[in-house]
Order: sequence, then structure tokens, then C-alpha cells
Amino acid sequence: MSAAPDVSVIVAVYNTMPYLTECLNSLVGQSIGRERLEIVAVDDGSTDDSGPELDRFAALYPDTVKVIHQPNSGGPAAPSNRALEVATGRYVYFIGSDDYLGEEALERMVKCADKHGSDVVVGKMVGTNGRYVHQALYKENDPDVSLYDSALPFTLANTKLFRRDLVEKYKLRFPEHLPVGSDQPFTIEACVRAKKISVVAEYTCYYAVKRGDASNITYRADHLARLRAAAEIMDFTAGLIEAGPERDHVLRRHFTWELAKLVQDDFPDLEREVQRQICAGIARLADVYFTDGIRDAMDVKRRVRIALAQAGAIDELVEAISSELDEGAPTFVAEGGRAHVRYPGFRDPRIGLSDRVYEVLDESVAAPLAKGVRLLTSAWDQQGEALAYTVSVRVQVVGDVDGAVLRLARKAMPKSADKPGARRLKADHGLPAPVGEIRSEPGADGAGTVLHARVPLDYVTAKRGVRVYLDVAGDTYEVPVRGQDLPMPLARQWGREGDPYRASAIVNDKGRVVIDTAQMHPPRRTLVLRALAAPVEKLKSLAVRVRAVGVRKLKSAGFKKPTGSKRK
Repeated sequence: MSAAPDVSVIVAVYNTMPYLTECLNSLVGQSIGRERLEIVAVDDGSTDDSGPELDRFAALYPDTVKVIHQPNSGGPAAPSNRALEVATGRYVYFIGSDDYLGEEALERMVKCADKHGSDVVVGKMVGTNGRYVHQALYKENDPDVSLYDSALPFTLANTKLFRRDLVEKYKLRFPEHLPVGSDQPFTIEACVRAKKISVVAEYTCYYAVKRGDASNITYRADHLARLRAAAEIMDFTAGLIEAGPERDHVLRRHFTWELAKLVQDDFPDLEREVQRQICAGIARLADVYFTDGIRDAMDVKRRVRIALAQAGAIDELVEAISSELDEGAPTFVAEGGRAHVRYPGFRDPRIGLSDRVYEVLDESVAAPLAKGVRLLTSAWDQQGEALAYTVSVRVQVVGDVDGAVLRLARKAMPKSADKPGARRLKADHGLPAPVGEIRSEPGADGAGTVLHARVPLDYVTAKRGVRVYLDVAGDTYEVPVRGQDLPMPLARQWGREGDPYRASAIVNDKGRVVIDTAQMHPPRRTLVLRALAAPVEKLKSLAVRVRAVGVRKLKSAGFKKPTGSKRK
């Protein structure tokens, strides 16, 4: 390679076969061309076939692939630093040796950097094999994104394109003593120093692989090692950014991810001394950095756990985690348009935490509300020619529940509600007036409310979902009632003489209760129209699915939707 390459790709390698082969193939096959590319791979004392595989690629592509072998250092920081010393590209790019790139990744990112004068370019990254990757930053291309008002703090891995002049000007290197998270100080400082940061979101540049044995270093570090790493990263960040909203915006990530992950589901099973050290470490950081702004920006579940750890309330913290695992849903206390979650420590003078810690603040609580809705009874109430559906449902809400109602809804729930099991309605939503009778009473255990509803059925052929509507913290939630593995009343015939209807309470394939009513002897014309409509609806559904698949393929190939034509 005679001229300096456009980009040096740095690969720190330790025991990543067979994933390493796909990684290297994705690099040498980049559309930018090998004449504009340099690959610097450092074998950090691998004991599998990673070293020989690197040497094989170096022999195949001697003008592109450089390989350095060194004794094991214990992490990716040292090999990454070693590679930086020999890199010659205008830009440097880091990739995990078990991950791989999209074919046009480097070409697109270098083009973006050259066009906009970017010091850092973030290419769209997705997870494979169940690996989670935060997606909020990748909604659209952005030539100039800020660290202080975007989702960038939740994307702090070093898997980005960096201008090498910036790296060398500020002597950016990876702290080699950190067992995990050593890329964050490098990335944070680069973003703080950068004159411009750009995002390439229209093309998937990076595929992050979770290994089948979950042996990525991120998944191996223990709690106390992760706590020490988080503390050092947060202190380092505080040294770069003055106290205030900008620093809060970055450090919110560490309270939401790094620290919150230390008090997740496995916390109750840790040894007591480890629990104490975790809480003490979180308390030290929270005393300095856990501002009101960060507190209010966090979701209530993680906010409460951080606050309990800060208060040293280990027993209450263990109970908060364990009870949610065992019972599935906390109790919501609705009061005067506000809502608090009754986690352990709520209004406990011994703990001394403010109500604000437990308050639902500008977040959707659809999932916990859905978990707390439980069907108790389901039956028919027939009086002469009239039939009503009677149902009792428990909701995990106490206090001001006068607005809670039950409706039979014709419109299907959107697919976005499948995972949480409910949805928060838009502020301008419109709902029909409730039909029938409804009353509520406190649950026997004081942790919920039981709604009793009697809904008259119309003479209509329709399938309607049984839904509960709850007002919580100024928002209305629509929650389908689930009936999986619960007894349903037998189908019932009712109606006027000579024109009977049938009513059935069924559980659909999503486990939700549906009331199905139908005319038993519809006129011949109605039967014909139904028969004709069925295949048409199926074709429409198929067309929508085919079109969606086509759009996804076009987007992944880099095609854009036409915005109009220009006349010459």
C-alpha cells in the first residue's frame, strides 16, 4: 500500500473463533476497496485458532492486513492501544472481533465524514443472536448531533469512525486497567472534543453478535468489577463536563444502565457483603451525581432501586426486586391526578425518601398495569330476550379509581401493544361513553381494586375485546383482559323469537378475552357477502405484508423513498 489509507480498522482479538472469520471477511470485502483500507489486528494471546486465522488473512491480503501477536493483557484496551500506535489511516474504526460490518459501512461513513467535516461518525448498529443494541439514535441521518441533547450517551461503545488527527491531538487511549467499559472514556472524550459528530442511520453498518456461549467480555464481569468501572467512568466524565444539564444528560445513562444493572433480578441472591458494597458504591456516586434532573428523567422502577441503594436500605431493595419477580406487578396509588408506585420504602419515615422518587413521571407504565389486571369471574346474565356479559376484574391500582371502566371494544389492539400487554392512549384520544353498569370495591388485601361490570349485548355480529381503561398519572391506558387457562362461560343463545343470536366468550391466540356475538340464521344475502369478503380481506392482508417486506429490503439496500421530481 503506497498511499496512506482512508481508514484503519482496529480489531482486538482474543479467542473469538469461529466468529473471527466472518468479521475478517466482512472487512476485506468492504465496498470502499482494499486499496483505501488498512486492517490492524492484535492477537491478545489467544489460545484457540484465532492467531493462525489472523495469519492466514495476512498472507492472503498482505497489503491490507497487519497482524500483531502479544501476550494476553486481560482485556481489549491494551491491544487497541497497540494498534493505534501503528495505524496510518485518516480515520480509525474499531470493531469487536466477534462482530461484522455491512458491505458498504466504511464507504458510507468515510463519505459522511469527508462531506460534513465530522470528527466522529456513528453508523447504525443492530444486535444479532439476541444481543440488545439501543436504537434511539438511529431514527434518521444527522450530520451534526450533540452529545448533550440526543440518545448518543446510550451509544458509547467505540464502534465508530474517529478522525485520527483528533485521536492523536488529544492522545486518546483506552485505560488498560478497566476490566469492562474501557471504551467509554475514549468515546466520551472524543465526543466532547469533536467539532462535529454525525450519524449514518439509513444503512446498517454494524452487526453486534452475542455469542452462543455468552462469553463476550460485557457478559463476564462480576458486580463489583462493573461497579468500580462505572465509578471511574463517571468520575472521568465529570472531569470533562461541568456540572449542569449537559453533564446530567450524559451521566443519566450510567444511572439507567451501569448502576441499575447492579440491582437487577440477581441482586437478592448475592452475598450480603457484596450487596452492602454495591449499595455503598452506588450511594457514593448518587450523593455526588444523582441530581433532581437525572432522578426525574429515569423510569420509576430503576429510580426507586437507585434511591433505596443510596439510602442503604438493603432489605427494602431486596424486597422491591423479589416482590416484583414473584408477584409480577407493583401497586399504583392514584391520588389527585398523580400516581405513585407502592414499592417498599414508600412513605416509610425510617427510609426518608420523598414521594417524588416513587412518582410516575412522563413515562408509560402500560406493562406493569397489564401485569396487574386479572380476570376473576366471567358469566352471562340473561333476562328474557336480553343478554348481558358480567365480569369481575382486579386491577393493581388503589385510591382514585372512579374513572376505571370496562368496555367491549371492536377495534383490534395495535401490534405495538403485544409486548407490554397494554397501551397508553394519545392525549387527544376519543372513547365512547361506557355502556352498562360498573362499580368498584377495594381488594381484600388492600393492594388492588376489583371492578364489577355488567355490559348489555347488542343484536350484532361482531367480535369485541374485553378491555379495562385506567386513568393513571394523567394518561389513559387500555388494557386487554387476559383469560388464558381460565374457565369461560358456555356459549349462550338469546334474542327475539325467530331471530336468535349466539354469544361466546373465547380466548384468542394472544390470550385475550373476546366476546363473539353472531346471528344464528342470517339472511342469504348476508351469507353471500361474508363469503365474498373473506378472501378479499386475506388478499389485502397479504399485500400489506409483502409491501412491508419489500420496503425493508429496499431500506437495507440504501434506497430512499422518492420525494418528488425535478423538471429540467
